Amino acid sequence: GTGTSRPPRWRVGRSRRSVKGLVGRRQRGGFICPRALPVELDLGLDGVDVPFLRDTASEAARIGSQVIWEALDKPVEGLETKRNASDLVTRTDKMTEDAILAYLRRELGGDHMILGEEGGYTGNPESAFLWCIDPLDGTTNFAHGFPSFATSVGLLYKGVAVAGSVVEFTGGPSCWGTRAYAVGRGLGATCNGEPISVSDRDSVQDALLVTGFGYDHGEAWAMNMDFFKHFTDVSRGVRRLGAAAADLCQVALGVTEAYHEFYLKPWDVCAGVLIVEESGGKVTTLDGRPYTVFDKSLLASNGLVHEEMMHHIAPRVETLSVSEELKERWFIPDGYEAIEATPSSSSSS
Repeated sequence: GTGTSRPPRWRVGRSRRSVKGLVGRRQRGGFICPRALPVELDLGLDGVDVPFLRDTASEAARIGSQVIWEALDKPVEGLETKRNASDLVTRTDKMTEDAILAYLRRELGGDHMILGEEGGYTGNPESAFLWCIDPLDGTTNFAHGFPSFATSVGLLYKGVAVAGSVVEFTGGPSCWGTRAYAVGRGLGATCNGEPISVSDRDSVQDALLVTGFGYDHGEAWAMNMDFFKHFTDVSRGVRRLGAAAADLCQVALGVTEAYHEFYLKPWDVCAGVLIVEESGGKVTTLDGRPYTVFDKSLLASNGLVHEEMMHHIAPRVETLSVSEELKERWFIPDGYEAIEATPSSSSSS
């Protein structure tokens, strides 16, 4: 046994309340983060039930996390490698994605498109809605019982994240726990039902940073190794925990001040990026462009250290021989129409 009970059905906030009724509440203890700003994009969200979609994402992530929960502290089944020895997939990855997909299809029918890490694209290719699902982000950590992995379910509308949920596993063998994050555009972000906000630290020297290293050990990977050494010298420290969804949520929670990485996929970041933005943070590419989940580099921060981080990072990124390739987007479904820029909700930059 794990020594703890299975995850509860978390309270995710004010279900089915209108967006209009929540936007504009700016008190520190209120539902909306004090630094969050209204979205200035014409997404046509007036006809979109964002609270319902947030709650749907939360239930999907909860269902997925239950599958993982049942596999904790047991021998890992169906362990396989993908591209190399560190890129793992397990039977739990596949079962978790299957459970999430089954729920979304019951709830939504075939109206939306879905992108799963394990199963690829399914559903309606003409839909403006695209679900991005990472059933088990941090599979290697899961396989070793290291407490940094998560289930991530995010939803794009016209290419912009509008709802999502991440269930992060905490603790460790025999003492597992969870943090359940829920978010809707314009509704703020919560952790286990309570509103969250990024930290107020405003300098890199006072910041705790996070990064990640993907499976492509090329030029960008080598440069990030240099960044790791550099920021270890000029900050309070750099962590590499191995689960992008959890890393983003910890920026949103105010545990860390910034997270950066190359070559993340839409399923890694769709929910987490919105959680950061709705917690008052800021997200761009590593060369300072507005971020979309189809971009190949990411810097997410509390907003207050963003400019200083960019000062260290952006000029170096521009020197890469792959700098132009990094500006190309990937994993965009054929024919999918997305607006050009994703807003970053921070007035502190």
